[in-house]
Parts: sequence; structure tokens; C-alpha cells
Amino acid sequence: MALNTLATATLFQTQLDKIAVQEATTGWMDANAGQVKYSGGAEVKIPKMSIQGMGDYDRDNGYQKGSITLEYETRKMTQDRGRLFQLDPMDVDENNFVTTAGAAMGEFQRTQVIPEIDAYRISKIATEVLTANKAGMIGKGYTPGATGTSALRKLKEGIKAVRDYYNGPLICQATSEFIMELELELSGKITAVTFSKAGIQTQVPSVDNVPIISTPSNRMYSAIKINDGKTAGQEKGGYEKGTSAKNLNFFVCPTTTPIAVTKQDIMRIFDPNVNQKLNAWQMDYRRFHDIWVLDNKLDSIYISIKEAS
Repeated sequence: MALNTLATATLFQTQLDKIAVQEATTGWMDANAGQVKYSGGAEVKIPKMSIQGMGDYDRDNGYQKGSITLEYETRKMTQDRGRLFQLDPMDVDENNFVTTAGAAMGEFQRTQVIPEIDAYRISKIATEVLTANKAGMIGKGYTPGATGTSALRKLKEGIKAVRDYYNGPLICQATSEFIMELELELSGKITAVTFSKAGIQTQVPSVDNVPIISTPSNRMYSAIKINDGKTAGQEKGGYEKGTSAKNLNFFVCPTTTPIAVTKQDIMRIFDPNVNQKLNAWQMDYRRFHDIWVLDNKLDSIYISIKEAS
């Protein structure tokens, strides 16, 4: 019986989605995609609202008129990424293709796709905060564990900086190095809270009811280089630390601030009889995505970096 490549691709996609939920540290940002209007092609429109405050009520004339301004910022998606893999039928037959390909694509998702998406999103946020350079929203020159420093104080300073502008739910993403120092400082008394990610409830450490998501340090850069997979020196694909990148300890922001959008996340399978280029099993994966922070929300993100300048 011939392998149903469409059903197998759907099965693989479901498995990849599960891995993404388990492994991605920035998956919570996808919840804000509902704010976006698609314009067609690579463009999206994101609503930006400003509203006037209250005025005095007049007993003779009633209310003072106020105004609501609703504008749409047009942004363009830039991250159109993918990869094609082939397996020779002399190496795998129809019976062991599913097992072999499933393991390969799972490894691809865990070690390549998820780290790159996390690193891109975090670097984009950090770059915009550094560029905006809002007063009090950038902490510099702190290395976790350095003599005379306090991880707890640094985090509370970050939370306070954001709370001065925003009083809703916050979230913190931090390196394991920073979280370890925080836990040592609190002598194991750090509070745990329930954090929901794509419908899955997990227990994570928290400070002042702000959940702290542990993030690998090699995804916590202020800038990354995206390899195109074809240019000399970039054949390996993926990403690497940018030449002028800063190392982040943590960042704090409202859960509604980063707007992450994935327009296409798809995998296809072609068997050797359909593949017109080679007598081989072919699998291709494509993800078209991006992330934005609206201009009027840049004063709601605090970042802590190791470098002093």
C-alpha cells in the first residue's frame, strides 16, 4: 500500500507543533496575532489607538468631548524561511520512512527552527528598545553573580520601570544564569506561578507575580545574523550572534506588547515517484513570520544587558 504523503505530512506537522509548544520560549507572543489585519502579500496592518483622558463634568452642559484616534501601522513581514531535505530510497524504504523522517524533522524543529525563531524575536525586541533608548528602560553593565550585585534588585528595578507605565500582566524572559542567581539569593523561597502557553499549564518561578521564562543564553542577543543557506559561508543556514550584539540577562514587558505573527507554517512530503528532480523522498518546510512592537509601546519594555556600553 502506497504511503499517504498528505496524511503523513499532516501527522508530522502536528508533531512539530507539539514540539514548538514544549520547546519555544517565545510562544506566548503568538497570542497577540489576533490584533493584526492582513493586507495581502507580506504586508499587515496593526491597530494603534490613542484616547484622551477624563475632563470635568459640567452640570449645565454635561460632558466634555473627547477624541479617540485609531490608526493602522503598516508593517512588512521579512522572515520567509525554510529548508528542503531528501532521503535516498536506497537508504530508507516506505516502511521505515515515517520513523526516519519523523525523527529528522523533530530534530530539525528542536535544534534549528525553534531556537532561530526565539532568537529572532528577542533580538528584534532588544534592537527596538536600544534604538528608542527610552529613559530608564535599559539596564547596563550587570553580570549575574558579580560581587556586590543583586539579581533580585535588578529584576525589581526592571519590573518597577515597566509598572510606571503599565499595570497589566507582565512577563520576564531570563537566562538560566540569571535565574540561578535569583534562586540562590532567595534561598529556594522563590514563588512559583502557573503560566499558560498555547493552552498548556506549567509552573514557572516568579517575582511580584511576574512569571519568569528560562531562555537559553544563545537566544538572548540584541542582534543576530540570519544565514540564507546558499551564500558562501552561510550554507549551514540558521542564525548566529551578531558581530555587535549585546548579551541580555533578561527583559520584562506586558504580555500584550510583542505582536508575533506566523502567516505560513507548513510541511510537505513527496515520494520518489512524484519527485521530478531526483529519485528520492523529499521533505520541505516553510515558515513565514515576523514580530513587531508598536511605537507607542516601546516605553513598556525593560532590558538588562551585561555590557556596560
